[in-house]
Amino acid sequence: MEKLQTLSTYLVEKLGAKVCPEIAFDELTVVVTLADILPVLSFLKADQACRFNSLVDITAVDYPTRPTRFEVVYHLLSMYTNARIRLKVAVGEADMVPSAIQIHPSANWQEREVFDMFGILFSGHPDLRRILTDYGFRGHPLRKDFPTTGYTEVRYDEALKRVIYEPVSLVQEYRQFDFMSPWEGAEYILPGDEKKA
Repeated sequence: MEKLQTLSTYLVEKLGAKVCPEIAFDELTVVVTLADILPVLSFLKADQACRFNSLVDITAVDYPTRPTRFEVVYHLLSMYTNARIRLKVAVGEADMVPSAIQIHPSANWQEREVFDMFGILFSGHPDLRRILTDYGFRGHPLRKDFPTTGYTEVRYDEALKRVIYEPVSLVQEYRQFDFMSPWEGAEYILPGDEKKA
């Protein structure tokens, strides 16, 4: 905890108003503005006291009711100091996040995944296209307003020897479980039930 507090104080001294660090659950999270994300990532990688040289992950969180709907989250690791840090950037639906590929080349596929799953655009990305969904796929599956059914699914049919498109069909009612009575509706007979009658 003391190590995180020291790092937090150091970041405020060096970066000033560009960062807003907070420590919770023994983790350091730094809130950064969209305009400052690349300078902060560069500083964290190059500074000898930090040396966060490994970009572990880029992901996003969807908050549909907020004016800036998304938070893009960067997880960094310093193998020199054995420290981790999380950067959060608030992003609106129409905003473009500057690509971090020049600083961390591993951001390439991670930014493509965030684009595919959330629809967040990264400016300066050399190849921003879908990576997890099909080419003709509509929508972004990790957005909170993405429908759970109503789209088509793609699969290879061995009998027809081709890819076919068919409507999505769920084998059970989605999210319609009675958690208070998990055995309700069971249609099996237990030993001893014949004695009740």
